Amino acid sequence: MNNKLHQTSNRFWILGILAIIWNLVGVFAYLGQTFMSDEILKTLSKSEQNYFITIPAWVTAAFATAVFAGLFGSICLLFKKKIALFLFLISFVALVLQHNYNIFIQEHMEIGGAQLILPFTTTLIGVLLVWYTYKMGKKNILI
Repeated sequence: MNNKLHQTSNRFWILGILAIIWNLVGVFAYLGQTFMSDEILKTLSKSEQNYFITIPAWVTAAFATAVFAGLFGSICLLFKKKIALFLFLISFVALVLQHNYNIFIQEHMEIGGAQLILPFTTTLIGVLLVWYTYKMGKKNILI
């Protein structure tokens, strides 16, 4: 076996660690939303309260799937496992489903302008993680 097979650059490790941090932020956002206390909910505007009270279970499931599949994908990427690509793909599909609800379906909060920055950023990062992992697989970095 060629010694250069499976060698990685510092960039690989940096991007892998950043991916874990990024997805941990998502996990904490999910946990914060899912376990939001009534006291915190009452501090929000009426439209935000209505939004959080009426989120369908499938949207919550999509959120959980997106962040946990992304986190596990990031961990697998650092362990150089091919399954990372599959996990990032699952995460991306779940992310698109969640954003579809938040932008086009829910009727409690108006989404536009600056509020589209987070959905755009998370979608872009999701695409980049899928692309980078695919690229690492093609370079035989992932086993």
